[in-house]
Formats: sequence, structure tokens, C-alpha cells
Amino acid sequence: MDRRTFLRAAGLAGTGAVAGCLDSRASAGDYDVGMSTVAFKPETVTVAVGETVVWRNTSKQSHTVTGYEATLPDGAAYFASGEFADESAAREAWADGFGGRIEQEETYSHTFEVAGEYPYFCIPHEKAGMVGTVVVEAD
Repeated sequence: MDRRTFLRAAGLAGTGAVAGCLDSRASAGDYDVGMSTVAFKPETVTVAVGETVVWRNTSKQSHTVTGYEATLPDGAAYFASGEFADESAAREAWADGFGGRIEQEETYSHTFEVAGEYPYFCIPHEKAGMVGTVVVEAD
């Protein structure tokens, strides 16, 4: 059973116990990382090499998912909502017109092909501490 199938099943099993506590618009089985006003939830997610992480904006604020380019593992592809080539381009696009933004209920996904830690942040909420990490483990 893959991780998303397990999460979907576990989420359905626990729904009755927490009815009213969950946002009915987005199911936890549809994404790996949610976005609150100024936080990624969970802040750290662990996946295997070759798996895809899906972020969903579960808040009313616009957000980005932007890799800290200088800290990515050697040989890893850069990642950012808006599919920018590097961190500088992502920051410039945000400053020039909110490029790379993920609106409420929209998603962004990236497949991680190299093991290691991938720190990332939300450009408009970086100073508020909206940062996260994807940990990619080798098989």
C-alpha cells in the first residue's frame, strides 16, 4: 500500500471522530502538505526517492512553495511553484506580480529524484517563519 492510499484510508477511518474539526473542502488524502496562514502542515514530510509531494493551499492567503536553492542536495532539481529555474527567478516573479502564487485550494506538486533534505519556504510569509523541509530517503 503506498503512502497516499494509507493516509486516505486512515483519514476516512478517523473522520467520524473528528467531524467538524476538518475543512470539508480538502481531504488529507489529496495532499501531503497543507498551508495555513503562515505555516506548512506538517512542517517536515518524509518520502522515498521518486515520490511526489503535493502541497495544497488550505488557507485563504496566497502562498508559494520555493526551494532554498543553496541548500539542495547535489544533483537535485530546483523546485518552486511557478516552475522557475532558480530561487532568484522565483523571488523576482513574486515581486513583479505575485508569480508562482498558489491560491486557496490550488495545489503544487514536485517529484523528488535525489535523496537528501530539501528546505523550502513561502516567499510572502518567509519572515513570519513559513518554512518546511522535505526529507527524501533512498530505498
